[in-house]
Amino acid sequence: MKQNRNSFKSPAKKGTLSRLVKFIFKNYKAKLLLVLGCIIVSSLTSVVMTVCMQKLIDNAITPGITLGLNAVWGTILKYILIIASVYLFGTICSYFYTRTMAIVTQDSLYKLRKEMFNKMQKLPIVYFDTNSHGAIMSTYTNDTDAIRQLISSCIPTLMQCCISIISLLIMMLYYSIWLTLVVFAVISIMLIVAKYIGGNSSKYMVEQQRQIASEEGFIQEMINGQKVIKVFCHEQETKKDFDQINDNLFKSSESAHKYANIMMPVLANLGNIMYVVVAIIGSLLVYFNVMNFSLSGIGYITIGIIVSFLTISRQVSQSVTQVTSQVSMIAMGTAGASRIFELIDQQEEHDNGYVKLVNALKDENGNLQETDKNTGIWAWRHPHKDGSVTYTELKGDIRLENVNFGYKKGTEILHDISLYAKPGQKIAFVGATGAGKTTITNLINRFYDINKGKIRYDGININKICKSDLRKSFGMVLQDTNLFTGTVMDNIRYGRLDATDEECIEAAKLANADNFITRLPEGYNTMLYNNGANLSQGQRQLLSIARAAVLNPPALILDEATSSIDTHTEALVQDGMDKLMHGRTIFVIAHRLSTVRNSNAIIVLDHGKIIERGAHEQLLDLKGTYYQLYTGAFELE
Repeated sequence: MKQNRNSFKSPAKKGTLSRLVKFIFKNYKAKLLLVLGCIIVSSLTSVVMTVCMQKLIDNAITPGITLGLNAVWGTILKYILIIASVYLFGTICSYFYTRTMAIVTQDSLYKLRKEMFNKMQKLPIVYFDTNSHGAIMSTYTNDTDAIRQLISSCIPTLMQCCISIISLLIMMLYYSIWLTLVVFAVISIMLIVAKYIGGNSSKYMVEQQRQIASEEGFIQEMINGQKVIKVFCHEQETKKDFDQINDNLFKSSESAHKYANIMMPVLANLGNIMYVVVAIIGSLLVYFNVMNFSLSGIGYITIGIIVSFLTISRQVSQSVTQVTSQVSMIAMGTAGASRIFELIDQQEEHDNGYVKLVNALKDENGNLQETDKNTGIWAWRHPHKDGSVTYTELKGDIRLENVNFGYKKGTEILHDISLYAKPGQKIAFVGATGAGKTTITNLINRFYDINKGKIRYDGININKICKSDLRKSFGMVLQDTNLFTGTVMDNIRYGRLDATDEECIEAAKLANADNFITRLPEGYNTMLYNNGANLSQGQRQLLSIARAAVLNPPALILDEATSSIDTHTEALVQDGMDKLMHGRTIFVIAHRLSTVRNSNAIIVLDHGKIIERGAHEQLLDLKGTYYQLYTGAFELE
């Protein structure tokens, strides 16, 4: 199965780098000013050292040749101490700014990861349905690592190199305009070469990031589907798909690093050529000065100036090389930041609800009052425009009135759905795959919003109810059970985080899960990994029922909860669900019609429309679609 699993296709958006810089500066202004100061001092030390070197040669070493070492020893020692002090001071400044940048970098990544994860909790279900999970994971790993390199290495290096280049060029102009022009000419060539090589490297670095996300998405999907792959013997086909994705990653990575690896040697050799040219021209100028040739406009050139100038030209070429080598890393970091900001900027799940679910108690007159204590009685707190507040007891009365819905605009999959479930009733949905059964439960939970019609919960339009409070009132047992890394007790308590151990155990007994849990190596403290892979499907489903039971909700949604387990386990699961369903409003989706016989009403759906409704015996008497399904004349699929 071939598809594009990379959800983040766009290159770095315009303004991403400036947004990242603003984000860093906003949170770490004082630290960055300290870093800037240390970088300026550290960069200027190279200028000071070249001046000291020139003074040492011209004022001490050269005179010492004729006057003797003893005559200039004090001057030599003075300049050596100055150079050593400058080196030490520059080293201290470098230590402080690199240490500070490490703190800024890691704290920035901490904040970005936290912001991404918090945003993920607010995104609608449709986002995760339409984006590769592996590509989303890549933003937390590869993209944050690219930003780490950008903040910790690229930005300080650019700042230091730019300051060094400016200060060194000023010194070069001070020493010799003509030698500076030679340096300018070679640097211009270096920049032209760097623009060509660096541009190609940046392009492929960005492509490499996208291909990494694509490969991670594919691998994550294949890991989850290993049993299916082996059952259908698709190992070879899977290898072919992986090889294609891996080849794309190889090609982009090879091209990116090919250009990145050749840029440094090319620029370094151009810098060496510049060094030689400056040395030759400088030597000639010194020779002309020694021979007293008059060269108009050249100025007086000494050996110390030439030595310092050579040192400066080498530092300039190295700084230019460092700057150009950062281009590809900046492009990669900016692309990573773009994908992170793309996630952060995703539109959150819209919720304009204002009706809250609260704990309540009844006074002597039977009126509801809000309380902070867990009384077992829940009520909808409904504020009104006139400032008054009414409380409606949560009973589980759910009604759909002329509901139309489509996942995409212009395409409706539910048409004029009207039904009701009174408190304590069990409503079953029956129909072929794609008939709209699960979609109805998704609408009740407001995972999606309806296009037309109304859904009322205890007489309140669910659009007025806060989504988190609405979902809190439902328990769900799904066909695909998701268990989390942690103990069995932790997974049961996931239904209600403030539940005690005793309440979790009671919920497990209600769900018929206590028997197998106590036989586990460490009972309720047994660790579960990899979605509970060490448990059977039936055991995982029993834990799911226990998780719903500990919530003690007034309404339940059971989505094909027994469709993938054996008959013996089904009996246990069904018994657990029957205990859980007692006194609650229930919506059941089932392919096994034996599980819906005792429903108060069975809704038969076909292509998003209700074609039959009624109790089991009533529908059999009609001898319609349900009768044919029940007797085996039709298949649900």
